[in-house]
Amino acid sequence: MASLTASEYIEHHLQNLSLAKLGVVAEEASFWNVHIDSLFFSWLTGTIFLVIFYSVSRKTTAAVPGKLQCFIEIVVEFVDKNVRDTFHGTNSLIAPLSLTVFVWIFLMNMMDLVPVDFLPYPAEHWLGIPYLKVVPSADVNITMAMAIGVFFLMIFYSIKMKGLRGFLNELALHPFNHPIMIPFNLLVEIVSLLGKPLSLGMRLFGNMFAGEVVFILCAAMLPWYLQWIGSLPWAIFHILVITIQAFVFMMLTIVYMSMAYDSEQ
Repeated sequence: MASLTASEYIEHHLQNLSLAKLGVVAEEASFWNVHIDSLFFSWLTGTIFLVIFYSVSRKTTAAVPGKLQCFIEIVVEFVDKNVRDTFHGTNSLIAPLSLTVFVWIFLMNMMDLVPVDFLPYPAEHWLGIPYLKVVPSADVNITMAMAIGVFFLMIFYSIKMKGLRGFLNELALHPFNHPIMIPFNLLVEIVSLLGKPLSLGMRLFGNMFAGEVVFILCAAMLPWYLQWIGSLPWAIFHILVITIQAFVFMMLTIVYMSMAYDSEQ
């Protein structure tokens, strides 16, 4: 990578390892052009989350807890408090869903703190993998997939709690409860409904992609012995960003699920 110009270096690091890059499918076959690196690191971080939480749950003690158990308990209590304060229905899925969303997205975001060439360089020179992006949440496919998953859960519970007729009535008779306003209501409500997963996924993607670009620019524009001047302050600030983005995604998930249970919209 040392022989690349700054622009080539940046372009190289912004490309995913896909089936098309490996020659498995044609470049124009976009539907089948799976981003292998995004899937791998999202599964990896998800597995780390499950292993850590399962291990701690198996070793939980009422005596003096270890530091890891204390940390996990703080995270669980934090998520549980936000669920209790925001979600006013009764559903045993919401708290585990919120915990999973928060921790999984946080771990995926935290991959942005890994030095830019720490994994791509050995992957290319030792394993022959030409491209490698290690931040799953900087891939719009990952963030939108999670957002669409939340969206379908919201639709499912809206219909389950209110019935299909009640759900359709909310779309057709809100905000103006008059038959003549149904076309306008449908336009407004459908746009609002479809905007929820779009804003949820694009917000996370935009923030994480921007953060990744800053790290790549620092690596591309500065010699290796000066990169810490730009990367270190941004990394310290970025710790706040990755936490806030995970929190925002979790809170919006709780809010959307609460809206599915709320009949007074």
